[in-house]
Amino acid sequence: MHFILRWILNTVALIAVAYLVPGITIESIWTAIVAALILGLVNAVIRPILLILTLPINILTLGLFTLVVNALMLWLVSTFVSGFQIEGFWPAFWGAFIYWIITLITNMITEKDKENNHA
Repeated sequence: MHFILRWILNTVALIAVAYLVPGITIESIWTAIVAALILGLVNAVIRPILLILTLPINILTLGLFTLVVNALMLWLVSTFVSGFQIEGFWPAFWGAFIYWIITLITNMITEKDKENNHA
């Protein structure tokens, strides 16, 4: 159940990003659902490998290069999902930043709710 809730929240976050960032478009709710699923898979599999490979530059930039990696992951997903388009690096960068903020907030809420249910 927790997985489905996070998937729905990430879908809503992607729709919000498309609404807030010029240069990012999502054609339909189904496109957003598929994009959220693929983004979750990419973030689970490819992102950790990239973070390890870019560790030296990440240390030099005090972790700010992670935003670039997140933007690249979002941009990568847009190449696989038709109907989800990102028109360049900067929309991907700002989209990843806003997506990170939204998912950070929703994760804090769901984790707090999860702790309250187990207590």
